[in-house]
Amino acid sequence: MLSFGSVAVSADGAVLGEFEAVLEPLDGAMRDEITMAFWARRPLASAAATEKPQPALQAMQRFVDWVGSIEGEPVFAAHPLALDGRWFDYFLRRFIGRPLLEGPWAADRLFRHPPLCLMSFVAGKTGRQQGKCDVDRYPAEWLGSVAHTHRAIDDARGYADLLRFFSRKSGAL
Repeated sequence: MLSFGSVAVSADGAVLGEFEAVLEPLDGAMRDEITMAFWARRPLASAAATEKPQPALQAMQRFVDWVGSIEGEPVFAAHPLALDGRWFDYFLRRFIGRPLLEGPWAADRLFRHPPLCLMSFVAGKTGRQQGKCDVDRYPAEWLGSVAHTHRAIDDARGYADLLRFFSRKSGAL
């Protein structure tokens, strides 16, 4: 994980805050050729994901503090959860000792509720096959017309708008 962004949205759809971090490479980390080719095709996103990195411990602690400052009971959401959730769980476990995926027996959970997979959420709301729930196939208004640039905070903003769009449509927000 090079960088990540997060947007907190209240139950009524208001944006409560944003968080973005760029991580220093981990000691001993190896570069994956396919991943590096992906970044090479997106030089602006690559620059944003690597500029002014900070130690992962520091970034994850800031993230935990930020989540703790949000009123209520935050729910972690990702698109897709199977990819991003694994990275968050790894970094939270390794650097903070507080995994994303905890059982109800853990008294001091960072997130009290199970994470939400936005890809599955959209599939359920639209009846689309999950494989067709991809940001490139979504109408711009679903993402609040936020361009999916692969810069972490831009993508987080678009996914927050996606959650807000379908939650408002169903009356959940």
